[in-house]
Amino acid sequence: MLNQLLQQLIQQARSLDLEQLHLTVVSANRAAKALYASFGFRRYGLEEQALKWNGQYWDEEHMVLFLKKKTPE
Repeated sequence: MLNQLLQQLIQQARSLDLEQLHLTVVSANRAAKALYASFGFRRYGLEEQALKWNGQYWDEEHMVLFLKKKTPE
């Protein structure tokens, strides 16, 4: 079900002529990172100690999916 929702989101973004989608994911969440990577998202940054919960810090990874290819200028 989550795969279908993500696919629909990407299709909707393309229909709106968006060029890229960005997201953040907790670095320790391997399942989510694998899902996003399977749709073509790539990591472009890391924000250390981005979240704090119950006294524990969590890093977040920034990911992007380019929906359009770059055109030469």
